[in-house]
Amino acid sequence: MPPRKRPRLSHDAQERMLAVLSPIALLLLWQMLSSANFFDARYVPSPISIFEAGWALTQSGELWLHLKASTLRLVAGFLVGAIPGIVIGLVMGLNRFVRAALDPIVAATYPIPKIALLPLIMLAFGIGEGSKIAIVAIAVTYLALINTMIGVLAIDRIYFDVAKNFGAPWPKLFTRVIIPGALPLIFSGLRLSMGVSLIVIVSAEFVAAKSGIGYLIWTSWSMLVIENMFVGIIVITILGVVSTFLLKELERVCVPWQHTGR
Repeated sequence: MPPRKRPRLSHDAQERMLAVLSPIALLLLWQMLSSANFFDARYVPSPISIFEAGWALTQSGELWLHLKASTLRLVAGFLVGAIPGIVIGLVMGLNRFVRAALDPIVAATYPIPKIALLPLIMLAFGIGEGSKIAIVAIAVTYLALINTMIGVLAIDRIYFDVAKNFGAPWPKLFTRVIIPGALPLIFSGLRLSMGVSLIVIVSAEFVAAKSGIGYLIWTSWSMLVIENMFVGIIVITILGVVSTFLLKELERVCVPWQHTGR
């Protein structure tokens, strides 16, 4: 009998394995270089010392307090910004007059660094949670809006013509042609928005918060507790990886044809 072939891992399984192994390999290389005194431990501590500091922060409950504060602000701001951004982007993509009216405003205000608006946002929403959520929402709205609009405009005109020739009503045209056609770029916008929202929330917590990962990083730097500062940086990295993974998994469910055969 011929030898039985071992079942090969699917492409998705291989991608997930690489996504897990590559950070582990980087940490091992970092630890080896630290053990060889390649880095100055006063400025770049080893992964083991960072892990010990993170464990101490976890045991005391301080890390969970900061993580909870940042996560709540991030999720709330992301939802508040993404939903209207997608809706407005759909309208702009479908209606040339709305696009002509709003596109110059979007083009003029998008380049403004969103963190530069924080003092104005604090005047409007106060120094509480509202200002942090608002600044994240503003950053997310632009990317969700622009990518959604481009996604609608990128749909081949022939799909609209075929749908009209078959007498498809507007709700079916919207759900069967417009939304599926725009979804790939919508998810691209959401992934970009998540990365930007992490940058914005950490920057806002540097100067306008008494809790959060950004606050942890800033206070640790000011007191020269470098290990705790690196703990905050790694936690933000993990948040970015987890959020990107969740969005990719959601995209696999909502846009399965984008991943078929890859």
